Amino acid sequence: MLDLCLATPLKRATSPNCNQVAGGMSLPDGHNENPAWNVHLMPGLCKSVLFSDCETSLPSPTSSRTDLVDVSSDNSELPSEAPGSGVTEGSDAATHSHPVSVRKVEQCTRNVSFIIPTLNEYESIEELHTRILSVCKENRIHAQVVFVDDGSTDSTWQVMQKLVESHASTEAIRFRRNFGKAAALSAGAEVCTGELVITMDADLQDDPQEIPRFIEKLDEGFDVVSGWKQVRHDPLHKVLPSRVFNWLVSSLTGVKLHDHNCGFKAYRREIFDEVELYGERHRFIPVLAAARGWKPSEIVVEHHARRFGHSKYGFSRMIKGFLDLMTIYLLTGFSSRPLHLIGVGGMLFFAVGGVGVVMLSSWWVISRLFESLDPVHLHEKAIFYYCILAVLLGAQFLLAGLLAELVVARTHGPRDTFSISEHLAGTNGAAADQSIDDSQGQLS
Repeated sequence: MLDLCLATPLKRATSPNCNQVAGGMSLPDGHNENPAWNVHLMPGLCKSVLFSDCETSLPSPTSSRTDLVDVSSDNSELPSEAPGSGVTEGSDAATHSHPVSVRKVEQCTRNVSFIIPTLNEYESIEELHTRILSVCKENRIHAQVVFVDDGSTDSTWQVMQKLVESHASTEAIRFRRNFGKAAALSAGAEVCTGELVITMDADLQDDPQEIPRFIEKLDEGFDVVSGWKQVRHDPLHKVLPSRVFNWLVSSLTGVKLHDHNCGFKAYRREIFDEVELYGERHRFIPVLAAARGWKPSEIVVEHHARRFGHSKYGFSRMIKGFLDLMTIYLLTGFSSRPLHLIGVGGMLFFAVGGVGVVMLSSWWVISRLFESLDPVHLHEKAIFYYCILAVLLGAQFLLAGLLAELVVARTHGPRDTFSISEHLAGTNGAAADQSIDDSQGQLS
């Protein structure tokens, strides 16, 4: 098997049975001067090619891009039939086939982008960067590492600059001030070029050795994979509220994950084109994605104790988390039909208050029709005022729901209400065949 994975200048060498080019690539005898064996290097994909006469391999790419190695041919200089291939001249496969000695072409790398938000993590990001690249090299993963400095006040940015200067596949973004993790993830996603995106914390509590397992889970057909820190090395005052929060999120949204707060997640790149991040919505990305039809899942990941720095979250995070949960519940369930939520409450208040007012009014009338009954004075009954208040609240809720519907109708675009997974269309040939069949049917 010959792995052709990088764009290096080609140079000729000699060997007993084959002509060699830079990095160990070999061509069969008789093709050293044949233009049919020109090698073209283009960015975008890395291929492996097996030749019949010699077999060597090239090292994996170390640059910031993967390259396409396309062995093209001039059909006029090739035999009409590839020996042993079963493809003859004139067939559809023959017009697009590789030269006669090419046996197999397969993808050999995965393009993965890593987004790592940081805030005063200068002690850990260099080690994290090294470990990520080491794991990716072992598993033939082309890695793009994107650091986002979310307003650090230490030497974090200087460390990032050093990493970017020494690694072409590493990028760094610096915020003018602290804008939050959701903003950092959004900024990182804008520059990601990989087919998959993995988000990690910069404190070394997330283990890069889990990266291949995330990719394997995505390859099973899922679109979002969340890490589950089944064994957490955090104090109890953080673990207990987190478990309560995760239970509430799973119950209200229907997305059954054990650890919505885990920052170690893997996504398909297209998700960030559909999910808008702001505020503290980063922990709800699986929920927002699931609301648009993407498939979420989870894997158990190893969680390490913090070695450097301290946690950036306190008790206020819990309060904000519950408020954000209310927002997410509204957005995922009623963003395009707010009247269904507000209107239900309005109708309930209006109905209860209206029934109460009718009953009290009837009592007042009956008490005055029969002299044997003591007259009822409604202004002395507290329940009368409660019923009037319920009617007013119901009317306001209904009005607010109608106004919300008007806002949605004005602001929602056509893409806000659905997400397309695939689109199939018939070819021109199939359409022409169908037209001919219809014409013959009419003639008969």
